Amino acid sequence: MSKTFFDTGISLDGFIAGENRGPKNPLGDNGSSIHHWMFRQKAFWKYHGKQGGEENGSDGDLINEVFARAGAYIMGQRMFEEGKPNRPQDLFKAPVFVLTHKKREPWVQKGTTAFYFINDGLESAFTNARQAANDKDIRIQGGCRHHSTSLEYKPD
Repeated sequence: MSKTFFDTGISLDGFIAGENRGPKNPLGDNGSSIHHWMFRQKAFWKYHGKQGGEENGSDGDLINEVFARAGAYIMGQRMFEEGKPNRPQDLFKAPVFVLTHKKREPWVQKGTTAFYFINDGLESAFTNARQAANDKDIRIQGGCRHHSTSLEYKPD
């Protein structure tokens, strides 16, 4: 049976994302600072279909493990909207269930990523995600929006 895990970046003092978040600035002002460790990892860039990073180590192993175990994702409307302009096609490589009040048809991308918009609550999102995950885990994606970045490393 699949497990559910929550994936976010947060500092010890509670910083998740900066002010002025939006589609053109998905992590907010100074928001990428919490993710510098990840941007250094070759595994992060490889997963995004890009060349980059200078490290292959335990952090890269963690990135690979997290992506490999996820068979379905659940995220909120805000993360979806803020990341959409910057997210490469088929980033998630699994179904994504977006919790929203907006009714819309699924957005099926090239590859194996499809976004399904869930209007009837979290329980419905979990039911759909469990079925779609095929015994892999369900990843609740949010907070840090690290998949929403423009995939360009810009130190703050």
